[in-house]
Amino acid sequence: MSSHRLRLLVVAAALVGVSACGGTTDAANKDDESRSGGFPLTVEHALGKTTIPAKPKRVATVNWANHEVPLALGVVPVGMAAANFGDDNDDGVLPWVEEKLDDLKAKTPVLFDETDGIDFEAVADTKPDVILAAYSGLTKKDYETLSEIAPVVAYPDAAWATPWREIIRTNSKAIGLADEGEKLIKKLDGDIATTAAKYPQLKGKSAMFMTHVDPNDVSQVGFYTAHDTRTQFFQDLGMKIPGSIAKASEGTKKFALTKSAEQIDAFDDVDIITGYGDDTGELLKTISKDPLLSKIPAVERGSVYLLPGTSPLATAANPTPLSISYVLDDYAAALAEAADKVK
Repeated sequence: MSSHRLRLLVVAAALVGVSACGGTTDAANKDDESRSGGFPLTVEHALGKTTIPAKPKRVATVNWANHEVPLALGVVPVGMAAANFGDDNDDGVLPWVEEKLDDLKAKTPVLFDETDGIDFEAVADTKPDVILAAYSGLTKKDYETLSEIAPVVAYPDAAWATPWREIIRTNSKAIGLADEGEKLIKKLDGDIATTAAKYPQLKGKSAMFMTHVDPNDVSQVGFYTAHDTRTQFFQDLGMKIPGSIAKASEGTKKFALTKSAEQIDAFDDVDIITGYGDDTGELLKTISKDPLLSKIPAVERGSVYLLPGTSPLATAANPTPLSISYVLDDYAAALAEAADKVK
């Protein structure tokens, strides 16, 4: 999409905004200011500083799960990324998002197809006042291109590494609902604590989340580091990050690493292993029969639970504002089943 077209869209949106404000009274303006959440406001993030001049009325989101924050707070985005993983009915909307849209009696927003990257023209066509991307993999170029459309709020530290609480804090602040965001965090913390209390066998267990094992080549084991939100979520449930994973995470900001099968003794301190599997269970059988991987203590005793394929449950292992309460009990129960095998 050309910079010229982007600038025309931005100018057109601005003119519409000026026209709409022409008939407001001083009293109405003061009322708007009292609800504005301190606008204009500036948000600092890993890609720079973003100033949002006024409380956004049209909110667009890109990449994974950012749309869940405004939705959880009662704001329907004008556009959001289509789901490309865990979408059980192939409509581009995850079940917990669909449920929330139904609760709000809202139509599905414009869905951006991000199969080949961000669709900048589709985002621009929604004429957003702000673009939320607190949990994302935006490059500097992505950020600069999106910024020609509207103010962009990127990730605070590293790509794809924003914890769920910070996703809520960052995105809710950007839309003038910071207080409501904190209330949402408090509610979810309560839900997590209640669920964790139902499964006391999880407390203190060390857990590792595998990224992948290729059934046709088991020479490498991928795993998420301590910087990844999936690994961090274990701690929310009362579990801990194994020393081996913590050590491997030192000196890097990467959210995933690999080890060769010859190094599997590094995982001797892992009580529970989870990760992405398949619907047939063949991957777990392959791991259990492999001469090297089968020697991992968690594999030997059977304290492994691989999430089925691209199911909603597998998707929700990466915690997001709406998915947490939707699948939390199922996820904790699966981990508890593995924990029961740890002596």
